[in-house]
Amino acid sequence: MRLSAKRRACGHWADQLDLSDHLQAVFRWGVTEVIRLGRGEPIVLVPGLAGGWKLLAPLARILARHHEVILYNHRGDHAPLGVCQASQIGGYAEDLADLLDHLRLERPAIFGVSFGGAVVLELAVEQPQRIGAMILHGVEARFQVGLGATIARRVLERFPLPADNQFVNQFFNLLHAGKPGPGPLADFVVERCWETEQGVMAHRLRVLEGFDVVERLWRVEAPTLVLAGTQDAIVPVARQRALAEAIVGARFAPLEGAGHIGFLTHRAEVARHVARLMGHRRRTMC
Repeated sequence: MRLSAKRRACGHWADQLDLSDHLQAVFRWGVTEVIRLGRGEPIVLVPGLAGGWKLLAPLARILARHHEVILYNHRGDHAPLGVCQASQIGGYAEDLADLLDHLRLERPAIFGVSFGGAVVLELAVEQPQRIGAMILHGVEARFQVGLGATIARRVLERFPLPADNQFVNQFFNLLHAGKPGPGPLADFVVERCWETEQGVMAHRLRVLEGFDVVERLWRVEAPTLVLAGTQDAIVPVARQRALAEAIVGARFAPLEGAGHIGFLTHRAEVARHVARLMGHRRRTMC
């Protein structure tokens, strides 16, 4: 199977991706896509609020040079809106635990971005023995409801919108470090995000409003890396730094000039930080 962009304008952001293994995993609520590529120590990539595993594909290509990379979709990604939704972050964390069981992965490294970072954190505090190393990007210990997120959720909930809606696209633009100019990256982000149903996006924003692991962070056992874009307009860098400081032994790495999607715009730098964490993990295990 190969991944390709809907528009040729997306260029290298959606180059064809050779997938060594494309399968389906059965969860309690239904079936989802699982992608495996590369060889080596496994890293599970947990997608954000919208865009599914495809938004992480450019980063996966780089990580797969030295690792087996596993990508999957949350319930509701690229699926009918009627698919059973989890009412709390814990439900998505249980899905992730089910995936680890399905693939027989014992304490892999897990990398969560944004909403996916909240999912990984929830698993890390409730089932710390499941995670061998944790990488987080664009997440904080307690979701702070901002005006922009509130407006976006209410619009998504109440008004059926056409694809490429300009209002929601402005919300997507907040993912960048400043308003992006026209080009393949901006097109790629918008197109991937719109592949997630707007009702699903609204539901996940609502679920995030109840996310809070502040009083449970002491339970984290895995070596942890917190990556933060210094220009992140969704989760400011100071709040991500505070998350790293609250986790014993965690390392904080700022991505200079990056926004909320530093895993795309600064993916080579992200991969270097991940390699450093994985090397440290191997040395401590010897």
